[in-house]
Amino acid sequence: MSEQKDEIVEELETEKLDEQADVPAEDEVAETEEDVVEETVEEVDELTLVKQQLEEEQNKAIRLRADFENYKRRVQLDKEADYKYRAQSVLSDILPVLDNFERALAIETTSEEAASLAKGVEMVYRSLLDAVKKEGLEQIEAEGVPFDPNFHQAVMQEKDDTKDSGIVLQELQKGYKLKDRILRPSMVKS
Repeated sequence: MSEQKDEIVEELETEKLDEQADVPAEDEVAETEEDVVEETVEEVDELTLVKQQLEEEQNKAIRLRADFENYKRRVQLDKEADYKYRAQSVLSDILPVLDNFERALAIETTSEEAASLAKGVEMVYRSLLDAVKKEGLEQIEAEGVPFDPNFHQAVMQEKDDTKDSGIVLQELQKGYKLKDRILRPSMVKS
Protein backbone atom coordinates (compact mmCIF):
# COMPACT_ATOMS: atom_id res chain seq x y z
CA MET A 1 0.00 0.00 0.00
CA SER A 2 2.74 2.28 0.72
CA GLU A 3 3.98 1.65 -2.73
CA GLN A 4 0.64 2.59 -4.12
CA LYS A 5 0.67 5.76 -2.08
CA ASP A 6 4.08 6.60 -3.36
CA GLU A 7 2.93 5.99 -6.91
CA ILE A 8 -0.16 8.18 -6.45
CA VAL A 9 1.88 10.96 -4.85
CA GLU A 10 4.39 10.68 -7.65
CA GLU A 11 1.61 10.86 -10.25
CA LEU A 12 0.11 13.89 -8.56
CA GLU A 13 3.47 15.63 -8.44
CA THR A 14 4.04 14.81 -12.11
CA GLU A 15 0.63 16.22 -13.00
CA LYS A 16 1.37 19.33 -10.93
CA LEU A 17 4.68 19.79 -12.69
CA ASP A 18 3.00 19.29 -16.07
CA GLU A 19 0.41 21.91 -15.18
CA GLN A 20 3.13 24.31 -14.10
CA ALA A 21 4.96 23.65 -17.35
CA ASP A 22 1.77 24.43 -19.31
CA VAL A 23 1.19 27.71 -17.45
CA PRO A 24 3.51 30.35 -18.82
CA ALA A 25 5.63 32.42 -16.55
CA GLU A 26 4.49 35.94 -15.64
CA ASP A 27 7.02 37.45 -18.02
CA GLU A 28 5.75 35.27 -20.83
CA VAL A 29 2.13 36.24 -20.02
CA ALA A 30 3.02 39.95 -20.06
CA GLU A 31 4.83 39.59 -23.40
CA THR A 32 1.89 37.67 -24.87
CA GLU A 33 -0.58 40.29 -23.65
CA GLU A 34 1.57 43.08 -25.13
CA ASP A 35 1.70 41.21 -28.44
CA VAL A 36 -2.08 40.82 -28.44
CA VAL A 37 -2.53 44.51 -27.61
CA GLU A 38 -0.09 45.53 -30.36
CA GLU A 39 -1.86 43.31 -32.87
CA THR A 40 -5.24 44.73 -31.83
CA VAL A 41 -3.94 48.31 -32.11
CA GLU A 42 -2.51 47.54 -35.55
CA GLU A 43 -5.81 46.01 -36.64
CA VAL A 44 -7.73 49.06 -35.34
CA ASP A 45 -5.28 51.39 -37.13
CA GLU A 46 -5.70 49.40 -40.33
CA LEU A 47 -9.48 49.46 -39.93
CA THR A 48 -9.44 53.21 -39.36
CA LEU A 49 -7.24 53.71 -42.39
CA VAL A 50 -9.52 51.58 -44.55
CA LYS A 51 -12.56 53.51 -43.29
CA GLN A 52 -10.87 56.82 -44.15
CA GLN A 53 -9.98 55.57 -47.62
CA LEU A 54 -13.55 54.36 -48.14
CA GLU A 55 -14.93 57.72 -47.02
CA GLU A 56 -12.53 59.56 -49.37
CA GLU A 57 -13.57 57.36 -52.28
CA GLN A 58 -17.24 57.90 -51.47
CA ASN A 59 -16.68 61.67 -51.38
CA LYS A 60 -14.86 61.49 -54.72
CA ALA A 61 -17.76 59.54 -56.18
CA ILE A 62 -20.27 62.08 -54.90
CA ARG A 63 -18.24 64.99 -56.29
CA LEU A 64 -17.81 63.22 -59.60
CA ARG A 65 -21.55 62.58 -59.82
CA ALA A 66 -22.26 66.25 -59.00
CA ASP A 67 -19.74 67.40 -61.61
CA PHE A 68 -21.38 65.17 -64.19
CA GLU A 69 -24.85 66.52 -63.32
CA ASN A 70 -23.52 70.09 -63.66
CA TYR A 71 -21.96 69.18 -67.00
CA LYS A 72 -25.25 67.73 -68.24
CA ARG A 73 -27.12 70.86 -67.12
CA ARG A 74 -24.57 73.15 -68.84
CA VAL A 75 -24.82 71.16 -72.07
CA GLN A 76 -28.62 71.33 -71.92
CA LEU A 77 -28.52 75.10 -71.34
CA ASP A 78 -26.07 75.51 -74.23
CA LYS A 79 -28.37 73.50 -76.50
CA GLU A 80 -31.35 75.62 -75.49
CA ALA A 81 -29.40 78.84 -76.09
CA ASP A 82 -28.19 77.57 -79.47
CA TYR A 83 -31.76 76.77 -80.47
CA LYS A 84 -33.11 80.04 -79.07
CA TYR A 85 -30.54 82.18 -80.89
CA ARG A 86 -30.07 80.01 -83.98
CA ALA A 87 -31.14 82.86 -86.26
CA GLN A 88 -28.86 85.50 -84.70
CA SER A 89 -26.22 85.44 -87.42
CA VAL A 90 -28.72 85.64 -90.28
CA LEU A 91 -30.78 88.33 -88.58
CA SER A 92 -27.65 90.40 -87.94
CA ASP A 93 -26.92 90.21 -91.67
CA ILE A 94 -30.50 91.22 -92.52
CA LEU A 95 -30.50 94.38 -90.37
CA PRO A 96 -28.77 96.55 -93.05
CA VAL A 97 -31.34 95.27 -95.57
CA LEU A 98 -34.16 96.44 -93.28
CA ASP A 99 -32.42 99.83 -92.97
CA ASN A 100 -32.19 100.12 -96.77
CA PHE A 101 -35.86 99.25 -97.17
CA GLU A 102 -36.77 101.99 -94.65
CA ARG A 103 -34.61 104.53 -96.50
CA ALA A 104 -36.21 103.55 -99.82
CA LEU A 105 -39.70 103.90 -98.35
CA ALA A 106 -38.85 107.31 -96.85
CA ILE A 107 -38.33 108.79 -100.33
CA GLU A 108 -41.39 110.71 -101.56
CA THR A 109 -42.75 109.64 -104.90
CA THR A 110 -44.17 112.08 -107.43
CA SER A 111 -45.30 109.87 -110.25
CA GLU A 112 -47.90 107.15 -110.25
CA GLU A 113 -45.35 104.65 -111.51
CA ALA A 114 -42.96 105.42 -108.64
CA ALA A 115 -45.87 105.21 -106.17
CA SER A 116 -46.79 101.69 -107.36
CA LEU A 117 -43.12 100.69 -107.15
CA ALA A 118 -42.94 102.09 -103.60
CA LYS A 119 -46.08 100.13 -102.74
CA GLY A 120 -44.43 96.91 -103.98
CA VAL A 121 -41.26 97.68 -102.01
CA GLU A 122 -43.39 98.30 -98.92
CA MET A 123 -45.14 94.94 -99.36
CA VAL A 124 -41.78 93.15 -99.61
CA TYR A 125 -40.54 95.11 -96.56
CA ARG A 126 -43.63 94.14 -94.53
CA SER A 127 -43.33 90.44 -95.44
CA LEU A 128 -39.62 90.48 -94.54
CA LEU A 129 -40.43 92.25 -91.27
CA ASP A 130 -43.12 89.65 -90.45
CA ALA A 131 -40.68 86.81 -91.19
CA VAL A 132 -37.96 88.18 -88.91
CA LYS A 133 -40.51 88.91 -86.16
CA LYS A 134 -41.52 85.23 -86.24
CA GLU A 135 -37.89 84.39 -85.47
CA GLY A 136 -37.99 86.69 -82.43
CA LEU A 137 -36.54 89.94 -83.80
CA GLU A 138 -37.93 92.99 -82.01
CA GLN A 139 -37.37 96.68 -82.59
CA ILE A 140 -36.03 98.61 -79.59
CA GLU A 141 -38.13 101.60 -78.59
CA ALA A 142 -36.06 104.72 -78.53
CA GLU A 143 -37.68 108.07 -79.21
CA GLY A 144 -39.32 109.67 -76.18
CA VAL A 145 -38.17 107.03 -73.69
CA PRO A 146 -35.52 107.43 -70.98
CA PHE A 147 -31.99 106.79 -72.22
CA ASP A 148 -30.77 103.30 -71.32
CA PRO A 149 -27.15 102.46 -72.19
CA ASN A 150 -28.13 98.80 -72.44
CA PHE A 151 -30.39 99.56 -75.41
CA HIS A 152 -29.25 102.94 -76.73
CA GLN A 153 -26.00 104.30 -78.07
CA ALA A 154 -25.80 108.07 -77.73
CA VAL A 155 -24.00 109.62 -80.67
CA MET A 156 -25.18 113.20 -80.04
CA GLN A 157 -26.40 115.24 -77.12
CA GLU A 158 -28.70 118.19 -77.34
CA LYS A 159 -30.68 120.25 -74.85
CA ASP A 160 -34.42 120.40 -75.26
CA ASP A 161 -36.31 122.50 -72.73
CA THR A 162 -39.59 120.77 -73.57
CA LYS A 163 -38.34 117.34 -72.50
CA ASP A 164 -36.71 116.08 -69.30
CA SER A 165 -33.02 115.40 -69.14
CA GLY A 166 -32.08 111.83 -70.06
CA ILE A 167 -34.92 111.37 -72.57
CA VAL A 168 -34.08 110.22 -76.09
CA LEU A 169 -34.85 113.11 -78.46
CA GLN A 170 -34.36 111.40 -81.82
CA GLU A 171 -33.57 107.96 -83.15
CA LEU A 172 -30.87 108.08 -85.81
CA GLN A 173 -30.70 104.33 -86.50
CA LYS A 174 -33.11 101.68 -85.27
CA GLY A 175 -31.92 99.14 -82.76
CA TYR A 176 -32.99 95.51 -82.66
CA LYS A 177 -32.95 92.66 -80.18
CA LEU A 178 -33.41 88.94 -80.62
CA LYS A 179 -35.58 87.72 -77.76
CA ASP A 180 -33.55 89.08 -74.80
CA ARG A 181 -30.22 89.65 -76.61
CA ILE A 182 -29.28 92.98 -78.18
CA LEU A 183 -28.26 92.58 -81.82
CA ARG A 184 -27.72 96.28 -82.41
CA PRO A 185 -28.38 99.16 -80.01
CA SER A 186 -30.37 102.16 -81.23
CA MET A 187 -28.24 105.11 -82.26
CA VAL A 188 -29.87 108.10 -80.62
CA LYS A 189 -29.62 111.80 -79.89
CA SER A 190 -30.38 112.54 -76.27
